[in-house]
Amino acid sequence: MITTILLSVGIVFLAELGDKSQLMALTFALRYRWWVVLGGIATASAAVHLISVGIGYFLGAALPTRAIALIAALTFLAVGLWTLREHFGGDDEADEPKPPRSTTAPFFVVLSAFLLAELGDRTMFATAALATDNSWVGVWIGSTIGMVAADALAIAAGIMVGKHLPEHIIGIGSGLLFLYFGTASLLAAARPDLGVLTGGALAILAPAAAGIALLIRSRRVRRNSERVPNDPAPEVDRVR
Repeated sequence: MITTILLSVGIVFLAELGDKSQLMALTFALRYRWWVVLGGIATASAAVHLISVGIGYFLGAALPTRAIALIAALTFLAVGLWTLREHFGGDDEADEPKPPRSTTAPFFVVLSAFLLAELGDRTMFATAALATDNSWVGVWIGSTIGMVAADALAIAAGIMVGKHLPEHIIGIGSGLLFLYFGTASLLAAARPDLGVLTGGALAILAPAAAGIALLIRSRRVRRNSERVPNDPAPEVDRVR
């Protein structure tokens, strides 16, 4: 079993390097506490790979990957829009003190996003293939460890980047990245004939359009704020 675990760790770790899950882990680490992100990723990884080894070892069937990919794409788009709305409010909202962050909601956001993203991913198929000829317990343990280790590197990178950037910039960047993930996943599910490079190139249009819209709105807000001091003060009736 030790050999199976080590084999699964190596294969999944290498498969996750440069994958979208690492970019997602980095993005989440820019917004939430690292242990919340790592806990959500570990839980999602254990669940997804348990499904994978069950498919490969017991069923030998495939999940409805296209439907799952569409749900994941809509989830990414919703998280991206929610993040941009949260971090691009008015000036009055920025001046107000923020309440303490809850760890429950971020945990379930990370958990659901990774769970949907990894279902039908190449890592899942690799895990299912390993489970057909090896101990499913060893494959499950090794694949979970490999994925968590690869994403932990991305979380560390996110922590280092987050120390040098303002929270407002981090939030906007995270929202734009999730718009890209969602659009890319949506194109891959709806038009698989486009290819990875073409779909990725077209997916850039969504965050680019959102970035331009945010820039225009920022300039309007700044212009309106500069006009306010020049306006004449309202007259106050004097009590005689």
